[in-house]
Amino acid sequence: MSNTINITEKKYKKLVIQVNLKGFVFCVLDTLSNSALTLKTIDFSDYSTTSKIEDYFWKAFSEHPDLSLKYDEVVVIHDNNLNTFVPKALFDEQFLGSYLQYNTMVFDTDFFTFDEIPNHELNNVYVPYVNINNYLLDQFGSFNYKHNGSILLNKLFGLSKNNDEKQVFAHFASDRFDLVVVQNQKLIFYNSFEYKTSEDFIYYLLFTAEQLQLNPENFKLQLLGDISKESSYFDIAYKYIRNVSLLNVSEFEQQNELSTAQNLKHFILLQS
Repeated sequence: MSNTINITEKKYKKLVIQVNLKGFVFCVLDTLSNSALTLKTIDFSDYSTTSKIEDYFWKAFSEHPDLSLKYDEVVVIHDNNLNTFVPKALFDEQFLGSYLQYNTMVFDTDFFTFDEIPNHELNNVYVPYVNINNYLLDQFGSFNYKHNGSILLNKLFGLSKNNDEKQVFAHFASDRFDLVVVQNQKLIFYNSFEYKTSEDFIYYLLFTAEQLQLNPENFKLQLLGDISKESSYFDIAYKYIRNVSLLNVSEFEQQNELSTAQNLKHFILLQS
């Protein structure tokens, strides 16, 4: 779905849209300065499976003119937990659905695709939102799309470079958190857990730590996504884990001129 822009037509602007069934977030980036020109959240709180999500997108596009402008590049991020990471040595593109059947419910009518994780001999197999892709294809003509986990893992690999300690990251979304353990750019563990309470979160975290033989007195836990130090999730992590902190995003703040809270909450969107 990619396209090529003639140099004389370049706008030096990039549109990134992170989509799920509860709405989407979009950001307009100045590609020369990497600064964020626009960052907006669109809420589909009244969406139900009996509704057509395309109608919600149509309404959002009609209300936000930035979405209808011309851009050098459009990137769509599919934000769901319908994915799994597969080593290239075990990967066969003809059997994408078979990799997912062990950790999510899949159907014969589902469309499967994958992202390559550059330089790591790893592929992320996932189910994109085909109806959303089709709607956006009508709007933009062409675009690139990825899974949110691909972007998250690739950035965390970079942050773990030359660090031989096992690093634990928890990325919070509204109804789930992604728990990632990496060691010097190698994937140790990746899973998504649905949660409703802070007790749900700490149960999954401590259970995973036990299975990986990670001592809560020793390992470092870094939190990102929709999280703050005032959150009950931070409080309960601090109660059971000795070394807890929010991910340091000061480097990214300097680049895009957004706040710490915005860089944490929209980390995947802004690092795409």
